[in-house]
Amino acid sequence: MLDTNALVHDFLNKLKRRKIEGSKATAKLTAELLRSVISQQRLPNTNQAGALIDAIKAIGEQLVAANPVELAVGNIVRRVLHIIREEDLSLTTSAIGGLSLSAISDDENDVEKDDYPVLSAAAVAAAARNALRAPSLQTLLEGVPHSAAVLHSNSSADDSEEKTKSTDKNSRSRKLKHNVIETVNDLIQDIATCHEEIAEQAVEHIHHNEVILTLGSSRTVIEFLCAAKEKKRSFRVFVAEGAPRYEGHILANELISRGLQTTVITDSAVFAMISRVNMVIVGAHAVMANGGVIAPVGLSMVALAAQRHAVPFVVLAGIHKLCPLYPHKPDVLLNELKSPSDLLDFGEFSDCMDSATGIGFPLHVVNPAFDYVPPQLVTLFITDTGGHNPSYMYRLIADYYSADDLVLQRKPTS
Repeated sequence: MLDTNALVHDFLNKLKRRKIEGSKATAKLTAELLRSVISQQRLPNTNQAGALIDAIKAIGEQLVAANPVELAVGNIVRRVLHIIREEDLSLTTSAIGGLSLSAISDDENDVEKDDYPVLSAAAVAAAARNALRAPSLQTLLEGVPHSAAVLHSNSSADDSEEKTKSTDKNSRSRKLKHNVIETVNDLIQDIATCHEEIAEQAVEHIHHNEVILTLGSSRTVIEFLCAAKEKKRSFRVFVAEGAPRYEGHILANELISRGLQTTVITDSAVFAMISRVNMVIVGAHAVMANGGVIAPVGLSMVALAAQRHAVPFVVLAGIHKLCPLYPHKPDVLLNELKSPSDLLDFGEFSDCMDSATGIGFPLHVVNPAFDYVPPQLVTLFITDTGGHNPSYMYRLIADYYSADDLVLQRKPTS
């Protein structure tokens, strides 16, 4: 088994070099890494949950710093922290319940003891006098084995009690880790099957002879559309090509290979074609706490066109993409710039340079990866748990994370 530090270091390198593509793959690998960390983490006898939370937070800060734009990493770290808190609370509640039952049992025993005869005051006084009287030699000789037995018995009882306490603490530590790992396994399974869970709802939203518009290459969207076709829905899909990376071409090829009627259009033709569309269905990079969407570049334009023509704008997102952060905060990084070579070939501008000095007019190329779609442009979110109005997303996110774990940033060193 690899050392935890080695696993974390390898995953950090992959995040920094952008070797992991897609929020789903990133979320799943993050959850698997944290599961390994939890299983190998040694916990103290006291405050096991606190120690586990500190360990996960320390690693989570590193993961988030390695690729701040991939919000799924922070989402999974926060979710695992929430799981630890919930499982610790569950164990504490069970322990308190056990103590309550024990107290009730003790009360019943006290009632039973009340049935025994009570010693009189004279008997108590006589016993006290005997205790104060100097013992005889015979009493001492006869009492030595008995006293030693009593001391040994008390010592054995104390040792047994200490061992019981130590065993209880170790048992609770193992129980906490076991419960957390089991719940993280469920989380990993939910991430792996989120496409299927969302696709099962397709037949409720796509109907015969409709025209669907989409942009970008989203596996969730592909499975959603194909699930509707498998349910004998006949419809056409308009795919915006998604320049400059042309991810729409990849999506169109996939849809055609699976038998869907597909038409590729240029991004600039979206406004011209939107009047013929019944619904816009797109994927998301992340869903923010206010219901806003971080999505592939170009989708803000599509959302505006859909609103102008009263076309429903539907966003498909696995629950691991729900982010408890707000987009207006300056410490939240929502975009990154891709290579300018996606837009143009630098060789085409060689004539603009002075051959003698090698200096030409400055040319700035901006190639953002994502767009922000405000919540008022979104009609419906479809997640693993069903369809939700944008105004409900905050409540859904609040139930999914703990308020204590929203900030995952390195503290500035003095």
